[in-house]
Formats: sequence, structure tokens, C-alpha cells
Amino acid sequence: MSYADKQYLDIVQNILEKGYYDNNRTGVSTFKLPHQIMQHDLSKEFPILTTKFVAFKTAVKELLWIYKDQSNDVTRLQEQNVHIWDEWMRPDGTIGKAYGYQVNKFKQIDKLINTLKTNPQDRRMIISLWNIEDLPDMALQPCCYETLWDVNGDRLNCMLIQRSGDMPLGVPFNMSQYAVLVHLIAQVTGFKPGLFTHVVNNAHIYENQIEGMRLQLGRREQDIIAPKLWINPEITNFYDFTPDDIKLIDYKHLGKIKMEVSV
Repeated sequence: MSYADKQYLDIVQNILEKGYYDNNRTGVSTFKLPHQIMQHDLSKEFPILTTKFVAFKTAVKELLWIYKDQSNDVTRLQEQNVHIWDEWMRPDGTIGKAYGYQVNKFKQIDKLINTLKTNPQDRRMIISLWNIEDLPDMALQPCCYETLWDVNGDRLNCMLIQRSGDMPLGVPFNMSQYAVLVHLIAQVTGFKPGLFTHVVNNAHIYENQIEGMRLQLGRREQDIIAPKLWINPEITNFYDFTPDDIKLIDYKHLGKIKMEVSV
């Protein structure tokens, strides 16, 4: 089994066995645990689940929409056949002042890349999407809202802080796409990918997802090696990346598990 699957399924099992049960804003109750942490050494393995299918290409398209396009325009995703933001799209076609809007507003990617190139031991390399002033004008306030960056020698490390994590659906997506972000930033700044630490403040499983999660837990002994990540080595400008420049090699998995998303 991939190390990503092991860490992930250990958290899932703990939530189902020890999780706190209560209601939330969606109206669908959850079992939850606080402060769940996964850590991946990106020099050894790319973290994507093999015990179920994860829509990697869709995850990459959303990642580039946020950090490269720095967009809040849902129609730009729909043009790529990505519909994960349709439920939150406003009449103007946007999600308000959320996600990519905040990256662009403060030129956060440009500042991060410049700092990594000029002062890599800076301890203030942070990208934050949690702008208190703009929170009321966001269709959905960001779940993955902050990344903190650090350099050890030639290795680029990143910590992702996620305030709320839908373990069956959102977290597998976020795990792989932010690992990709580390690889992309590392390539354009001359570093190698290092540690990727994923912290989920509220890790939860909705009641209507439990059956699917038990199915996935039943697959944990079926050993599949993690795939390799390929990034076009010719790209040196972050804004030149396209979905076709980012691919998985030999991604094998145990099939899709359909579960409901709670809006």
C-alpha cells in the first residue's frame, strides 16, 4: 500500500471509531476529529490514493485555476469540463472574492517565488486566502486557506492548513493537488520537492458517506504502488504550466466509490 493510503485510512478509521457526532451548517450530520495530520516526503512518493480513484486531472485544473489563473470565474472551469464549483456559482459567474481572487489581489504567488529565489531562509513565506475583510463576499469561504513554505538545503517544504476537510471527497483531492503545487513551485525556483505536511483542523465524514468509507477501508490490504508524477521539465515560468504539463505515470487504483457531497 502507498504511504498516503495508510495515513489517510488510519484517520478515516479513527473518525468512524472515535469521532464526535453532531450537526453542522449543511444539515447532514458528521463524525469528526480535530487536528488530523498527514506528512508526505515528496522525494519518495507522490500522495494520491490508490484504494479508490481520485480525479487527478480535475484536481490539477482547479489548482491552476486558483494559483496560476488566479481566477474566481467558474465559467473558466466549466470550459474545461470541470463542474465542482457549479453549486456555489453566483449569477455573475463567480464565487465572489474567494480563492484565486485573493491570490491575485496581493500577488501572492509572485511574492512567494521572488522570496524563494532571493531569500529562501525567510520565515514569512505564507500564502493566505483567509482575508477577513472579504469573507462576507465569498460564496464559500476557503477550506484550504493557508500554505506555509520553508527551505532545507535544496528541498522545498510546504505545510497546508485546512480548516475543514470532507475526508471522503475533499481531502483526497486536496492532498494530491497541493502536492502538485509544491512540485511546480520547486521546479520554477530551482529546488527539489521536500516535505508536504497536511493539517486538517476539522476532519469529518458525513453520515451518508459511511458506507462508501467502509468499502474503502475494506480495500486497505490490496497493495498498489503509488504512481510517479511527471512535470514538463522545460517549464521554468510558473504561469506557463498547463494541465497537459502535469501527468501521473502508472496510476493504478481500485476503482471509483460514489459518495455524496453536502452543500
